[in-house]
Amino acid sequence: MYSCTHCKKCFSSPSSLRQHMNIHRGKYKCTECGKCCESSYHLARHRRSHSGEKPFECTVCGKRFTRAEGLVRHSRIHSGEKPFKCHVCNKAFSESGNLNCHLRVHAGEKPFKCRVCDKAFSESGNLNCHLRVHAGEKPFKCRVCDKAFSESSNLNCHLRVHAGEKPFKCYVCDKAFSESSNLGVHMRVHTGDKPYKCSLCNKCFSHSVNLQQHKRRIHSNRRPYHCPYCGKLFVINSELKSHVRVHTRAKPYSCRDCSECFTSLNQLKRHLLKSHN
Repeated sequence: MYSCTHCKKCFSSPSSLRQHMNIHRGKYKCTECGKCCESSYHLARHRRSHSGEKPFECTVCGKRFTRAEGLVRHSRIHSGEKPFKCHVCNKAFSESGNLNCHLRVHAGEKPFKCRVCDKAFSESGNLNCHLRVHAGEKPFKCRVCDKAFSESSNLNCHLRVHAGEKPFKCYVCDKAFSESSNLGVHMRVHTGDKPYKCSLCNKCFSHSVNLQQHKRRIHSNRRPYHCPYCGKLFVINSELKSHVRVHTRAKPYSCRDCSECFTSLNQLKRHLLKSHN
């Protein structure tokens, strides 16, 4: 490795280091903003940010770009090319940045944290959508029932409910889904795939939410959810909700055959197993 004596940045070859040194020497300096570039090529490319010049045009739709690499990424929309593949689940992406974001799902990394409720996300875009929940913003409204959503994708999925559409069908058991992501999750029932691995104990899970719950339950002492009736603390919100029904005596789960009601879903499942045996 070849290290820069000015900023300690490292390079794989002497030529890359020499090109980098032009920044410190101020050899290729922008007359508009004073930024120093590595080469005349990089300076010319930078100047387009001031001039607004977009010399690279898509031959399919005519959209223009400042940089050649922008055109290359855009062209994959038309070609359907997805050269960046996940080594864990083989899901493919058209951009390396999207692959890097996806890999955080398998690693359980969520670096983007909500400042209101501490909920964390693997992508900044998902955090921005989540913030609408706290702001009460739901700009996407269903034209059939006026139900509103904070994300356009959620509205599109909701519209399939009215249309009765379930275009994503399992080729093993013919079960159908309105969303492709739900089909992908369902397929793990047949494949036994558990792509989400705990970095602390190597235990594997089929769903990312199960991995997060495992980390909170087993590897963390944090219990942020407390019962307003008795003060008992819980690791996850769903456990608190189930517990509160002990105090309120609410029984939201009912059997379709006998109409008997139950406090928890597990109680209903046990009842159904007994009734069918």
